[in-house]
Formats: sequence, structure tokens, C-alpha cells
Amino acid sequence: MPLESLPVLDLSTLDDGPDAAHEFREALLAATHDVGFFYLTGHGLTDDDIATAFATAERFFALPLEDKVRVEMVNSPHFRGYNRTGGELTQGRVDWREQIDIAAERAAVTDRAAPAYMRLEGPNQWPSGLPELRETFTVWEQRCAAIGARLLREWALALGSPADVFDDAFADRPSTLIKLVRYPGRREDDRAAQGVGAHKDPGVLTLLMIEPGKGGLQVEHLGGWIDAPAMPGAFVVNIGELMEFATSGYLKATTHRVVSPAPGDVRLSIPFFLNPALDSTMPVIDLPPVLAADSRGVTQDPDNVISGTFGENMLKARLRAHPDVAARHHADLVDRASSGHE
Repeated sequence: MPLESLPVLDLSTLDDGPDAAHEFREALLAATHDVGFFYLTGHGLTDDDIATAFATAERFFALPLEDKVRVEMVNSPHFRGYNRTGGELTQGRVDWREQIDIAAERAAVTDRAAPAYMRLEGPNQWPSGLPELRETFTVWEQRCAAIGARLLREWALALGSPADVFDDAFADRPSTLIKLVRYPGRREDDRAAQGVGAHKDPGVLTLLMIEPGKGGLQVEHLGGWIDAPAMPGAFVVNIGELMEFATSGYLKATTHRVVSPAPGDVRLSIPFFLNPALDSTMPVIDLPPVLAADSRGVTQDPDNVISGTFGENMLKARLRAHPDVAARHHADLVDRASSGHE
């Protein structure tokens, strides 16, 4: 039967004893096998933590345009920084949102022999007029990464594997990404009403915090769409293509989209993406027979080939979403892709 809303899981129940932890794992497995999305409460972030994050995001978007343009993504070969409204594509169509991308703070890789996806490693661009942006979201990254790591251990156990089965992929230089996103209102009949187009995430897991009282997120399920508005204090969690890869399709990377707000309204969101090191390959889990019998296999799409190596998935996604950055900094990769030699 089609769902009317996403499942709700409480992370804090893991601390209520073995029976409660077992029930959490069963619910986690069911939610991500059947839907690929759920709400997560009991994660430890307070209302004040969440309010601070959104207030800081609002102050960033309120900066003068010239301040934001100084940290525009087109200046970064590592795909870090600010995008004006309409500066990103999904499925070749313009996404109607303004945003800044903040990834794991690293030095750029200078080894010419390194795989092309290592070009994604590098420093962020921080606006000089808002120093608290770096402080607030460095802490947010650490807190979310800890939540994500705990979820990965529980998935591992629920899938019949040791709790540390994913650790090697994340132990050395895990990849994180935070987006601060502002969706302006658009007319219902406007073809650009795509806040962000229908897509699947290319990595492992996403923790999304939506501005209180706002809607717009929709999750595909059984041929229809489930509305997933903000739930007070809760993350919306979804898995990406690498978890589908790691479980031979038992867990489901689900298509989702964001519909633009109504005219005169604005919606803020803060997605956090937790992924392995760019050059790490996700392990393929040896599923118990009862789960393996219900495994659907990894999605086969010639236009979106899923690799177990995160960097290959992420580079492909970045080049498609930001053709201006690709053209300025990675023309050789664009030429290679257009000639069929990806």
C-alpha cells in the first residue's frame, strides 16, 4: 500500500537496552528497504543547535551579492562555494535555489597521477564578512558525522555483518558535504518551479534538516510522491547509491525532488552528506539468505552507472550539475566524456 508519510525512528532508543536496539535495527532496515527515507528523532541536536544553524544560514544569504560572489563556486576547481539562484542543474534542467557548498576542509591534491576524482579534494571558500559561518558549520559537520557513523554501525548489524564492516571505507579522509540552500517562491505554472529536480543521491547517506514549518520535499514511492515536510527537531534521512551498491540492491536509493515554495515564500534547508574517502570502495555485504532472497540488484542505468568507488560517482555528479565549473577547470574531463571515453 502507498505510504502517506515517512516512517519515524528514534535514535535514542538504542540506549534503552538490547530489545529496544533490536527493534530500532528492524525498523531501520524496513524503512530503507521499502522507502529509502525516514525521519530521525533522538539524535542529540537541540532546538538551540538547529536554530543557530538556520540563523547563520539566513545571515549568509542576507549578505550583499558582491560578498557572496567573491566565494562563487566557479572560482573553485573543487566545486566549493556559492551558487546564485539557477546556478545548478538536475537532469539537465535548472534548479531554482541559491546555495553554498561546504565540504571537508582539505589541501588540494597536486599529484598529476592521481585519479581525476581527487580533484574534488581541496579547501572551502569562506566569506570574510561572516566568520561565524565556518565555526557554526564545522561543529555541525562533526555532530552530523557522528550521527551518521552511528547509523552505519546499526545498518551493518541489521544486515547481519559486524558493526565495523564500513569502517575501513570511512577511516581515512571521509568525504563530507554541507549545503546551505535557499529556495525562493515561484508560480505554480512556471516551468522553473523545480526547486531541485528528481534525483538519487550518489553517496551513502544524507541527513537533511528542513526549516521548521516548511514543506516541498517529495519522495517517490510506488509510482507516486510522498510529501515530507519538516518535522520539529527531526532530520530527514535517506540513503544513496553507494548503500544500494553495498547491499546488492536490498537497500533502496530513492528518487526525490523539491517543489518550489509558493510566491512570496522562502524555504531554507541544510543537507549533510556523509560519504567514504574519494578513493575508497564500499564493501559489498554478504547478506543473510533471508535478506539476499529479497535483494533487487543494483539499478542498471547506462546514463548513470553506479560505481563502488565514491569519487567516481561524485565527480560524475558534479560535472553534470555544474557545467560552468567543469568548463573552466576541467575541460579535459568534459572533452573525454563527450567523446565517450569516461
